[in-house]
Amino acid sequence: MGNAIEAEGLGRSFGEVEAVKSVDIEVADGEIYGFLGPNGAGKSTVVKMLTTLLKPSRGSARVLGHDVATAADKIRLDIGVALQDASLDKKQSGREILRMQGRLYGLTKPEVDKRIDELAHLIEFDAIDRMVDTYSGGMERRLDLAASLMHNPRLLFLDEPTTGLDPTSRAFVWQEVKRLNEELGTTIFLTTQYLEEADELADRVGIINAGTLVGEGSPTELKSEVGSDVIVARVTGNVAAAEAAVAALEVVDHIDPAGDELVISVTNGAAAVSPVAVALDASGVQVAELTLRTPTLDDVFLELTGARIEVDA
Repeated sequence: MGNAIEAEGLGRSFGEVEAVKSVDIEVADGEIYGFLGPNGAGKSTVVKMLTTLLKPSRGSARVLGHDVATAADKIRLDIGVALQDASLDKKQSGREILRMQGRLYGLTKPEVDKRIDELAHLIEFDAIDRMVDTYSGGMERRLDLAASLMHNPRLLFLDEPTTGLDPTSRAFVWQEVKRLNEELGTTIFLTTQYLEEADELADRVGIINAGTLVGEGSPTELKSEVGSDVIVARVTGNVAAAEAAVAALEVVDHIDPAGDELVISVTNGAAAVSPVAVALDASGVQVAELTLRTPTLDDVFLELTGARIEVDA
């Protein structure tokens, strides 16, 4: 199995602003790679470089064996792209947009009609022949996804495909991403700011923050680096004193303070809850809430960057 994407030292600046500093990525054929990070981290800029919409300022990248700087036309024939903002002609019907997309990729009329029939399930039954200006935001995203699949791409780029969608539409997109990968073997590069989306869909996750890749691995591997269990203590009073008291315990692996919360990584949560509670009480703080859970990707992001991902609605 080869790599669908290889990037080394990939970076992009806009004037004096380094949107992407230096990113090394390898994505294997047939993999779902989740690119996780907050708004402004550089996710979309990386996607635009890999899809030949932006030229890198430094470094190199190959997509499906072709250099992004010198073989853009070859790359574009074999990839599908659904960007964060769907660019759809509001005065066309869904069917007209899909037909135009197919013809742009050189499909014959019978091939176009066949692909539309195969992709019609992505769009609500009665919507494909309606004007796009009657579509909801979720329907537009579904149509944009269908358009990106008209030519059966080997590699699909999805840039925050579910941002702003309702739970039903989000679940539908998740289901389709899994189907494309499992049934057709499509390689998928998925950017997201949703922790549960990366956890649910991705074989491997790359975490980007401030233009730099700060962590990479399977969701399970990344979470195991935090610890086997997490105790979250929300306190009022001297948080620094509470942190010092808990840090002295042998059962504690490490602590990440976050405002009025202490995110405490431990090996055995059941055994650690009681001594943590006693230490907090002895430190003089008031404990408003004490919760035991397994680690999440949010804990991973907090450990790697010192902050949590703030998700837009």
